[in-house]
Parts: sequence; structure tokens; C-alpha cells
Amino acid sequence: MNLIESIIERAKSNKQRIVLPESMEERTITAADRVLADDIADIILIGNPDEIKSYAAKLGLKHIDKATIIDPATSEKTEEYAQLLFQLRQKKGMTIEKAHEQVLDPLYFGCLIIKSGDADGQISGALSTTGDTLRPALQIIKCAPGITCVSGAMLMITQTPQYGEDGVLVIGDVAVTPMPDAGQLAQIAVCTAQTAKSVAGFADPRVAMLSFSTKGSASHEVVDKVVEATRLAKELDPALKVDGELQADAALVPSVGQKKAPGSDIAGKANVLVVPCLEVGNIAYKLVQRLGNADAIGPILQGIARPVNDLSRGCSVDDIYKMVAITACQAMDAE
Repeated sequence: MNLIESIIERAKSNKQRIVLPESMEERTITAADRVLADDIADIILIGNPDEIKSYAAKLGLKHIDKATIIDPATSEKTEEYAQLLFQLRQKKGMTIEKAHEQVLDPLYFGCLIIKSGDADGQISGALSTTGDTLRPALQIIKCAPGITCVSGAMLMITQTPQYGEDGVLVIGDVAVTPMPDAGQLAQIAVCTAQTAKSVAGFADPRVAMLSFSTKGSASHEVVDKVVEATRLAKELDPALKVDGELQADAALVPSVGQKKAPGSDIAGKANVLVVPCLEVGNIAYKLVQRLGNADAIGPILQGIARPVNDLSRGCSVDDIYKMVAITACQAMDAE
């Protein structure tokens, strides 16, 4: 069983309620139909039920009747959710009139469903920007306890089984925070290790804090940041297996790790890689993907109290289908 098959099976084993607010988007509703057919998750679609069912019939979809369809314009929960939004945001200038208006936005309505405990996760982005996806999540669901920054992890399925976890590595941050400080980098380490557990199924995440230096081989303020982040990550999660600063080869190759960082429990054995900034992460995963012919799955957003994931506007039906299963696995871990 490969990694994706394993993720799907875990999702099936404990079905979660996943909101798809972009219900009239063709790829999204097609993926929802496939998820429902395969019994991977309970799907909540937001919009007019008649319009959604008519569109599904036009596309020849057979399973949309299994979804829960909620129309913010007519739902008996809309007033309750508007009051909740007002309570959450009134110190930021939210009025009850504005809350009544904003609750009709499917992206906000979906996050309010989750905040109220009526759903477990949300996925959007086939039509919406990353900012539009993240804004309601951060305003309503907010960050997980002890976390102040959101980040994105990428699952890298490589053709080199001698590295990582039988060729699988989890890399963060590749998507959100451009230049994290030491404290944020520590949080990214903790969150990426958690993603490695909940999504990739790693029983033993081993985190390498990457730099262009290994254990003092170079001196620079950006190296100092990684060293400090390593210390802070251990404080944030004393059980976390983490070491740094390590160069990429020292993190992955046993012989190099033993030479450059003798005595390290992580060097040469890492399966989770934390990069010092977004620029490095984004470049690195794309190089591995293209030059190494690796599969890159994600980014998987992390650090939010309940999972909310962002799709590329160029995503495929298969991408959305996989992201539903990934989001479900994250939701199980957040229970």
C-alpha cells in the first residue's frame, strides 16, 4: 500500500465531516461525488440545494444526494453563526449588521460550522485566493494552542527509499511565512512533525533544522536563528526529536551525518526537514520534484486549530479528492 492509499484508508476508518464551500465549481463537486462514492468522508456542500443538485445531474454525478447541503440564506443555523461571528470579531470592529452580511459568504459560513463543532475541516481555493481561504480560518477558528503562525508542509514521495521514511519526507514551511523568526521557525518544526504523524503516518518523526552550516561549521546570523529555533522547538515540545543546525546531506545521509555531527540522533536519519525560510523551502521542493521526479503533495496548511486547506486554482479533481483525505486525517489528530 502506497502513502496515498494509506491516507485514504485512515480517512475511511474514522470518517470526518469536511466542508467544501465552492460547491458550484466543477472540479470540486466532481471530487465530492467521488469521495462520497468511496465513503472517505462526510461532505458538507454550501449553497442552494436545488442549484447544486441540478448542476450535479448536469455533470452526471450519482452520489451528491449523500452530501449535506446547507444554504446560508435559509439555514436555521445562520442567525446563530452570525451571532458567533459578531462575538468573535466585535473587538476588531465587527458589527452585528456586518456579521449578518459576512455569514452569507460560503468561506466564512464553513469556518463557522467548524467553530461550532458541526464540521471537522474545510477545503477551498479552486476558485478562491489563498488570502480568502486563510482569512476566515484565522479570524474564526484561529491558531492551535501555543502556535501563532500558519505554515505549509509538503509531502515528498521520492524514488530514493534509503532516505527519509522509505523515500517519503515532509518539508516545511513551503507555502506561507516568508521569513520566520526563531520562534516561528520552532513552531513550524513542531507543526511539521505533527503533520508527519497525522498525514504521512510517521510513527517516529525525526526533525532536522536545515541550514548551510552543520554544528558551527559556518558563522552567520541566519545560522544563529536556526540554532535558536532548535532550542525553542525543544522547549515548545520536549518530546520532539529535533536537531540542528544541519546541512541537508548531514540530515539525510548516514555516513555524512556521522562525520559532520557525530553523536546526533537525527543526523543521517531525518524524515522531517524544516527550512530556514519560505524561499528555500519553495525552491527546494520544486527542484526535488522536477529534477528528482518526486511526487509533491500539498501544501498542507498547519498551525490552525482545526484543518483548513488551500487548493491551487489549477488543481485537478484528483488533487481535491486527495486533499479531502488529508484534511480528514488532520482532523482526526485534532480531535
